[in-house]
Amino acid sequence: MLYHLFEYINKIYDLPGSGMFQYISFRSAFAIITALLIAIYCGKGVIQLLRRRQIGEEIRDLGLQGQLEKRGTPTMGGLIILLAILLPTLLFGRLDNIYTQLMIVATLWCGAIGFLDDYIKVFRHKKEGLKGRFKIIGQVGLGIIVGSVMCLSEEIVIREHTTAPVSRQTIDATTGEEIITTSQQIRLNDSTEKTTKTTIPFIKDNEFDYSWLVGGNKILAWVFYVLVAIFVITAVSNGANLTDGLDGLLTGVSVPIVAVLGVLAYLSGHIMYADYLNIMYIPNSGELFVFAAAMMGALIGFLWYNSFPAQVFMGDTGSLAIGGIIATFALCIRKELLLPLMCGVFLVEALSVMIQTTYFKYTRRKYGEGRRIFLMAPLHHHYQKQGLFETKIMVRFTIISVMLAAMSLITLKIR
Repeated sequence: MLYHLFEYINKIYDLPGSGMFQYISFRSAFAIITALLIAIYCGKGVIQLLRRRQIGEEIRDLGLQGQLEKRGTPTMGGLIILLAILLPTLLFGRLDNIYTQLMIVATLWCGAIGFLDDYIKVFRHKKEGLKGRFKIIGQVGLGIIVGSVMCLSEEIVIREHTTAPVSRQTIDATTGEEIITTSQQIRLNDSTEKTTKTTIPFIKDNEFDYSWLVGGNKILAWVFYVLVAIFVITAVSNGANLTDGLDGLLTGVSVPIVAVLGVLAYLSGHIMYADYLNIMYIPNSGELFVFAAAMMGALIGFLWYNSFPAQVFMGDTGSLAIGGIIATFALCIRKELLLPLMCGVFLVEALSVMIQTTYFKYTRRKYGEGRRIFLMAPLHHHYQKQGLFETKIMVRFTIISVMLAAMSLITLKIR
């Protein structure tokens, strides 16, 4: 909003300093500060409102240390995160940018699914909340929207460039023979292309086109890409939801992920950096850095109240939104195949539940009694059962997330 306002002012009046809003870095700095302040100052009011409305978390007794003490803690605090993301994005982002529009839609869509789930739990007093199949339908719906826009929008393209080697002739001083050597490649031309290409980490020629899997058929490639988008959004959203089980855990784990996504978006959207790093250049995707900055500020600000002992829980309103945003963001910058590494904590948490459930059912059929691999799933509860205090678990999982984020950045060079 302010970008467009100052762009207009700069054209008409040419005021000193009005051109600063043209810079992504300048607007991103304001976005993260604004989001942080909104989360901290508005968060206090939201928590007080939730307490007055007696919107508290119902805690099941799972035999975990300090668990019952959390009963009645305000939930649906994800509203603070959503507010702190959306307001700075609307203020400092380019609203005519297709990627910004997609991220706003994803935030509102997943936030609405989570809000409905929390509403049913709190106000309808149904512990199961929104039925699983309806959550899946909502996530599939977002996957269809994101995948279809990525495939059909004329604004979403990548820029390809063709190169040729430069040959140089020299004379051997000893024999007098002519020697032809090949030096660096030179760029011949650039062209934009609508494609279903993505990025494969740790591989030199790391662009992969989904159309190869369907024999090059363009229509089938678009259909397959939509299915990929559905799977990625559903998997990451549910993984984030499962990770939200300790004070500050999901918040702390998500900050490094969003930071890396923001950096990758900035590099992919900058033609000089993309050329230097030999990565896919995605025009206009650098604007996502403003959104990532706003989300980082929102998460850090929410951690002010969500760190142990938590004054508020984000609920599914926040956890489903965080997962959906991360998945959509990765799809926009064509880094979805990097998510298993970047979101390794989400993956392990989800796998622990799947392994535990599968093994329990298998042993119950075979031995007549269900057995467990972990003391409790998801994995963070396993460590709680072992006697680790939840702040230690939260910090260690966050450190692991930082390490995985750093490894994700290293993929820019290790190819």
